[in-house]
Amino acid sequence: MRKMILHAHSKCGSANPKSKASFTRGLVYLPAMYSSAQLALRYLQYWITASNGRGYGIHSPFVFDFVKYVLGNREEYYCYPIIEAVRERMLQDGRVLQVQDLGAGSRTITHNTRVVKDIARSALKLSKFSRLLFRLADYYSCRNILEMGTSLGITTAYLASACYSGKVYTLEGVPDIAGVATENLHRLHFTNVQMVQGNFDETISDTLAQMQTVDLVYVDGNHRKEPTLRYFDTLKPYLHNDSIIVFDDVHWSREMEEAWRVIKQDSSVRLSIDLFFLGIVFFRPEFKQVQHFSIRY
Repeated sequence: MRKMILHAHSKCGSANPKSKASFTRGLVYLPAMYSSAQLALRYLQYWITASNGRGYGIHSPFVFDFVKYVLGNREEYYCYPIIEAVRERMLQDGRVLQVQDLGAGSRTITHNTRVVKDIARSALKLSKFSRLLFRLADYYSCRNILEMGTSLGITTAYLASACYSGKVYTLEGVPDIAGVATENLHRLHFTNVQMVQGNFDETISDTLAQMQTVDLVYVDGNHRKEPTLRYFDTLKPYLHNDSIIVFDDVHWSREMEEAWRVIKQDSSVRLSIDLFFLGIVFFRPEFKQVQHFSIRY
């Protein structure tokens, strides 16, 4: 099971200076973050109660189709080894990056540098989930994609591979990390990615205005309840019938579980799929009955 990590290096949502949960010099202080033991218990509960990962017992045709052709697709696409080679390069990269303070600061965390290979080891999405995002974008023909949290650009590359005829807008808050991600994307010869560097709160509105509509959004930034719900509300006017939003680490902390619960209960959400480490919501009004699924993955 995925180890507990600090999503610290590239997350760029703003911190409330009145809150103790704030972005500090390269690290995020999250007082409600679950311990490894707590997370393991929640994962066990999820695995016991979730629906079968092969679709057995799932009566929704749309969800069964999702499980069969997206979740359960084991095809080795052309881009997988190419992108994973870049990941391996990042795992060996000893460059030291400056990670500036994006929030109110901390009395306990003072360093403001990170090594690239440490970022790659702790913050990058596992290939299992990155490939799932590729298949999701590919299967549902997503052409306008927004990624909130670029990190080193590995997930960005997977998303860009799925929409060569479209465009990926990716938001990153730390200049040095955005620079490494840009190097990686150039190395992979992507011309359909627009990097937007800056605090989410300062870049998301202009980016969405430029996009006009979004087909797929991957939210992997500020792992707190209030910013997550605020970003969700900001995204809503740009959604359409077939839009999809993927939220990262919906069970990472009590705050994120609360945010995930509120999102699922929103009147615009017609279907949610809980994969434990990812939460996916669909907005198709043709789904007359709201459905919430937890599926093993």
